[in-house]
Amino acid sequence: MGAGPAISQRVEGGAGLKVILSSNPYRDRGLKAALEAQRILERSGAQTALCLPFVPKKGDRVDVPRQLTLSSLERELPSADLLICFGGDGTILHAARDATLHDVPILGVNMGSVGFMAELERSELPLLAPLAQGNFSIEERMMLDVQVVRGGKIISQDLALNDAVVFKGSMARVAEVEVWADQVQVSSIMGDGVIVATPTGSTAYSMSAGGPIVEPTSRSIIITPVCAHQLAARAMVLSPERTVSVTLPRGTRKHLYLSVDGGKAIRLSGSDRVEVRRSTHCTKLVQLAGRSFYQVINQKLGGFTK
Repeated sequence: MGAGPAISQRVEGGAGLKVILSSNPYRDRGLKAALEAQRILERSGAQTALCLPFVPKKGDRVDVPRQLTLSSLERELPSADLLICFGGDGTILHAARDATLHDVPILGVNMGSVGFMAELERSELPLLAPLAQGNFSIEERMMLDVQVVRGGKIISQDLALNDAVVFKGSMARVAEVEVWADQVQVSSIMGDGVIVATPTGSTAYSMSAGGPIVEPTSRSIIITPVCAHQLAARAMVLSPERTVSVTLPRGTRKHLYLSVDGGKAIRLSGSDRVEVRRSTHCTKLVQLAGRSFYQVINQKLGGFTK
């Protein structure tokens, strides 16, 4: 689903293509969609492995057939040719980091509400058959390296496909942050926080906060204030070569939080610096349906639909 050129990908012969089917059991009840996809792919000659994208919490009721043999992503990714995620965008984001580090392309099947990153809808599973012969194309998406520096030492590192968000922890106060590009301060924001997004993330939280929609195959870093209490605060699109830093004003005693791709929040202290730069890694998303990015955003956002 992109406006830019895709990379053609073909696996010789197709036989032996290993496909991981990772299904969110809260979205795909009984793993029915994943099991249907497994039948389609195996009839076409592919090898498959069924996994859950996460370990269910104790006490959670998960609708998974008892007779199924499930593996783990950790075990299967090193030898996989392709990962198919069944769920919403959150399911894809959850898998993106590990799949990218193993250079495994991802195909999303939307079982959620919006599904910007999903290539197929639940009703389009028959389109999976050509995968077994290696007939698909790949679109590369820029990622961000995110790290927290405290006292000159890196205390946290992560990889983002969508965004890194610095936000306040309390509803009753205003967050103050300074945003730097390389060594130059480009903005001082008073509000709920700031989003540093990729082009892929431009249609996520950044868009909801008033940021621009950017073609996902482009290369840029987007800075979007969240609920800024300033008339002059505006979203900015920066060169991908910049290193973006987010800091708290000197002397502040307030604590803010950092979340990468909607993951677990890290508490930031007054001396911390969040550094965000273009990663050498790219997420590879599989294309099958032939829809353009513009068709997708208009369909998902209720715009022009021809």
